[in-house]
Amino acid sequence: MKIAIIGGGASGLMCGAVLAENNVTAVVFDGNEKLGKKIYITGKGRCNLTNKCQPDEFLENVVNGQRFMRGAINRFSSLNCINFFEEHGLKLKTERGNRVFPESDKASDVIKVLTKLNSKNQICLNEKIQEIKLDENKYVVRTDKNKYNFDAVVIATGGKSYSLTGSSGDGLEIAKKLGHKIVEPKPALVALQLKDKFVKEIQGLSLKNVTLHAEFENVKQQKTKLQLQGEMMFTDVGITGPIVLSMSSKINRAENIKLFIDFKPALSKEQLDLRLLRDFQENKNKNISYIIHGLLPKKLASVFLNRIEISENKKVHEITKEERNKIISCLKEFDLMYKNLYPLESGIVTSGGVELTEINPKSCESKLHSNLYFIGEVLDVDCLTGGFNLQTAFSTAYVCAIDLVNKIIKE
Repeated sequence: MKIAIIGGGASGLMCGAVLAENNVTAVVFDGNEKLGKKIYITGKGRCNLTNKCQPDEFLENVVNGQRFMRGAINRFSSLNCINFFEEHGLKLKTERGNRVFPESDKASDVIKVLTKLNSKNQICLNEKIQEIKLDENKYVVRTDKNKYNFDAVVIATGGKSYSLTGSSGDGLEIAKKLGHKIVEPKPALVALQLKDKFVKEIQGLSLKNVTLHAEFENVKQQKTKLQLQGEMMFTDVGITGPIVLSMSSKINRAENIKLFIDFKPALSKEQLDLRLLRDFQENKNKNISYIIHGLLPKKLASVFLNRIEISENKKVHEITKEERNKIISCLKEFDLMYKNLYPLESGIVTSGGVELTEINPKSCESKLHSNLYFIGEVLDVDCLTGGFNLQTAFSTAYVCAIDLVNKIIKE
């Protein structure tokens, strides 16, 4: 069986590696000048290649495609993935949040292992796929350099984020032309744009231990509420940071989105009121800005007071009960005017892709065409940060490769 793997990224290289280990060779095509180009930038160049957790915990971090991924992650779990790389000479370490990295902190070491494991395969670099057609049970693959015939084709082209690494959405176009439905690609793990003009004044300001709340209508038009606690930061046009990136993946298919920040999630409104009364009692003759500086970063204090229409120079003893309640309400529910997600290009991963109901979850083979496979980010599967997205690439690649190996054994 002649096999083509379209894409030399995480999923394509893992698929090629598992095939080669089972004495099956493939032709790996990649439009870039080198393999694994997107892997180089993962984990800020350190490559967070998986998350050391049990399959059920992994599935909790899958935003879209949780049911689809159940079989693949049970067959090639994060622990299997760790063993795989360690058995091939890559020393690993586990950091905060069970994130697994190469001990060297070099993404290039991950690529070296995968490239070496693909040494039996034919590698075609700088060769872009222009068309794939099905002709009498053969796949005709036309590139900008040549024309090939294959018995099986594995599409591992990635999503549409970071197009400079080769993820330009080509695989989605191929899938579409072969009759597959495509769930509209959306950016995931991305910053959020706001309509609020004040963000420009405080860009670069980080907030710790805050809660970001979202209220929205999901794809089924059901009203939904979500809250995430942790760190975030203001940009010149919006917000970013860990909880914002996670939130983006949860709301990128939603409508009528409302956002607000709880600056003091550890305190109830009643507890905040008691604290303010105490602070007011001890600082009667000081400006209200002094009290707010004790509750919020200095850069944010003037924005906050402007929001509730209280002068920074107003004396504490002049603050009315109504104004005190305004302060409490705004500390617990500071509204943000949602505008949009940052562009697709800036998303860490792509949400959307090949419709999962048309793919066999046990093998990642198309239900429409025999011997046509889709693996990795080209599928409508995306996860939260922490190594889960790369693990998805590796797990789907593994089940695909094993299915091909089994078919060859049966021939």
